[in-house]
Amino acid sequence: MERLAGRVMLLSGLPRIGLAIVAGAIGAFALPPFGIFATLFISFTLLVWLIDGSTGNPAGGIGSRLRSAFAIGWLFGFGYFVANLWWLGNALLVDAEEFAWALPLAVFGLPAYLALFYGLATALARAFWSDGVGRLAALAAAFGVAEWLRSFVLTGFPWNAIGYGAMPVPLMMQSDAVLGIFGVTTLAVFVFSAPALLGTRKGKIVGLSAAVLLALAHVGFGAWRLNVADERLAVGESKKTTIRIVQPVIDQAQKLDGTNRSSIFEEHLRLTASPLAEAGRRPDIVVWPETSVPFILTENPDALARIAEVLEDGQVLVTGAVRSEDAGAGVAPRFYNSIYVIDSEGQIISAADKMHLVPYGEYVPYESILASLGITEAIAMPGGFTAASSRSLLTLPGGALFYPLICYEAIFPDEIGSDIERTSAILNVTNDGWFGATPGPYQHFQQARLRAVENGLFLIRAANTGISAIVDPFGRVVQGLGYNQKGVIDATISGDKIENWDNSSRQWYFWLVVTIMSVIAVSSRLGFNSHKN
Repeated sequence: MERLAGRVMLLSGLPRIGLAIVAGAIGAFALPPFGIFATLFISFTLLVWLIDGSTGNPAGGIGSRLRSAFAIGWLFGFGYFVANLWWLGNALLVDAEEFAWALPLAVFGLPAYLALFYGLATALARAFWSDGVGRLAALAAAFGVAEWLRSFVLTGFPWNAIGYGAMPVPLMMQSDAVLGIFGVTTLAVFVFSAPALLGTRKGKIVGLSAAVLLALAHVGFGAWRLNVADERLAVGESKKTTIRIVQPVIDQAQKLDGTNRSSIFEEHLRLTASPLAEAGRRPDIVVWPETSVPFILTENPDALARIAEVLEDGQVLVTGAVRSEDAGAGVAPRFYNSIYVIDSEGQIISAADKMHLVPYGEYVPYESILASLGITEAIAMPGGFTAASSRSLLTLPGGALFYPLICYEAIFPDEIGSDIERTSAILNVTNDGWFGATPGPYQHFQQARLRAVENGLFLIRAANTGISAIVDPFGRVVQGLGYNQKGVIDATISGDKIENWDNSSRQWYFWLVVTIMSVIAVSSRLGFNSHKN
C-alpha cells in the first residue's frame, strides 16, 4: 500500500487529472440503483493520496498548494457528479427538437458547478493538512460544510450528498435520524478515507480504530433501532388509515401532448376504481402523482364530477395538479404546481402549492438580471410556475394533516419546518417520468425515504412512473411498485408520529461533529508544524 500511495502522490499531468476524475466516478456506484458503498473507500483513499501530492509550485507558497488541492477536489467532484447525474439529460430529450441543444449543460455544466463545492472542501482541508489522522478529520469537516453549503447556495441542490452512499439499506439509515444527512456525510468521509492511512503509516492504528468504531456504531445503532421498531409503531395502531397509491405510468411525451388529456385522466380514474386485493380494506385516501390532472380542475367542473362518481362515500382523493390564480386585469394568470384534496362529492377541501421550484425547469432564477445582460433566448420558457410564499399543510376529513413535498422538495431536509410535528404522514408526489429508466428515480426515492427516517413519520410517495411506495418511519418499504410498473398500492399506516430527534437537534449534532473533526485537524496541524520546526 505504501508503494501504491507513493505512486499516486507523485502522479502529474494527465495521469493525475484522469485518476482524480475516475476516483470520483467510482464513488457514484455507492448510490442507487447500485448501492455498493464500498466503492467510496476506493474513492476517498485515492483522494487523500492525491491531496498529499498537491504540493503546488514550491515558490508559490500556501496559495499554490491550495489551488492545487482545489483542482484535485474539483476534478474528483466533476467525475462524481457526471457519473451520478448524467441522466438529467434525458429530460431534455423528451422534447429533443426544442431542448437538445442544452444537453451538454445538463450532463457537464451542472456537475462542473457542483464540483466547485468539492474543490472548496479539498482546498479548505489542505489548509489544515498534516501527515496523520488529522488530515482525514480536516477532509471530513470540510466535506460536511461543503455539502451543507450545497443545500442552499444559489437555491441549493443537495442531490447525492456523500452521506447517501453510506445509507443504502434501512440498517444503515438510522444514524440519519440523529445526525441528519450532513452529519452522516461528515463521519462517512472520515471512515471512507481511513484506508489511506495504510499507505502512509503515521496514525494508522488510531485512525483505523476510530473508523472501525464509527462503522460499528453506525450499524449497531441501526440494528438496535430496527429491533424496537415494531414495538414503537404499535403505539399508533389505534389510528389507522388505508392508502391507495395510483402509479399510472404515463409516458412524458404523452403528458405533453394535449390531445391525450381525456384518456390520461380516465386512466387515473380506472386505476382508482381497481378491485381490492383479497381481504383488503377499502382505501380511505387515494393518492395520484404530481400534475396527474392534465387540465385546470377549477375550470373543469365535469372532471370534478367524474372524480365524485369514482370515489366511494367518505373516500378522499389527493392529487397533484396545476392551479391557476387570477393576477388582475391585464395581467397573465399565475400558475402553481399544487396538490388538491378532493372529497367524494367532488369538492376541493384543501390545497398546497410547491415552494421550492426547479430552476430552469419550473422557473428562471435571476431572470431580470439575465435579461438585462441581453441573455433572453437561453432563459425563455413557456409559462412557468410561481412559488408559494409559505408551506401549507394538507387537511383531511377528521382533522388529520399531511406534510406535502412536491417532487424534489423531498431532497431538502433543512427546509422541513417545525409544523411537521403536527402531521400524521409525509406526502411526496412526483413525476420522474422525465428521466426514463435511469438511476434518477432510484436516487430520488432513496432521498425521499430518508425524510421519513429523520422525521419519524410514514412516507406516502406517488410517482407517475415509479418508484411509488409506503415507507415506515424507519425507512422500510411497507409496500411499493417498482419503476415502470403500472398499478396500485393498498397499504395501511398508523397515524402517530414516533418519538424522534427534531431538525434543530440534528443541525446541532452536525455542527458538533464538524467542530470535533476541526479540533482534531487543527491540533494535528499544530503538532505537525511543531515537529517540522
